[in-house]
Amino acid sequence: MKEFKYVIKDKEGIHARPAGLFVKEASAYPCTVTICKGDKETDAKRIFGIMGLGVKCGEEITVKVNGEKEEEAMAALSKFLEENL
Repeated sequence: MKEFKYVIKDKEGIHARPAGLFVKEASAYPCTVTICKGDKETDAKRIFGIMGLGVKCGEEITVKVNGEKEEEAMAALSKFLEENL
């Protein structure tokens, strides 16, 4: 299992459009992808789970990847967050 932390820079936090794109990106990999904020954790391949975290600008999330192609998934998701959130 690999994980990385990221602080959201988008002034609107994680909202519907980038959350949907993140789900699409995470779903491209066979490994499990989880997003954590504080004590909440959700499947990153489910948009309602991501939206339910209520992540705002300046808050830190942890993205965990586990399984097949986890290195590729981690690199792609980290790049996605840097470019979009």
